[in-house]
Amino acid sequence: MSVTKGLLVTLEALPGKEDEVQEFLGIGRGLVEEEPATVAWFAIRLGPSTFGIFDVFPDDAGRDAHLSGAVATALGEQTGKLFSEPTIEKLDVLASKLPA
Repeated sequence: MSVTKGLLVTLEALPGKEDEVQEFLGIGRGLVEEEPATVAWFAIRLGPSTFGIFDVFPDDAGRDAHLSGAVATALGEQTGKLFSEPTIEKLDVLASKLPA
């Protein structure tokens, strides 16, 4: 399967909530397992209190489905509790190497 679209979501943990954000992201993996168009999904740590999600999709429809799915809902529910307002960037994937 090829991917042409992606998302980069950046989260800044509220003070003292870093461990909870890390745990929240671990739970997120299970939520995207139910999304067939989410080809690859990564939770990342960019710094002591900065976290992110990077994921890729075959097309706009897959990305749009993800943006209205369970992870997006969970992000909204935890904004202001665990982290400040997330930054969500839509990306075009120019090249990729995915497992067979």
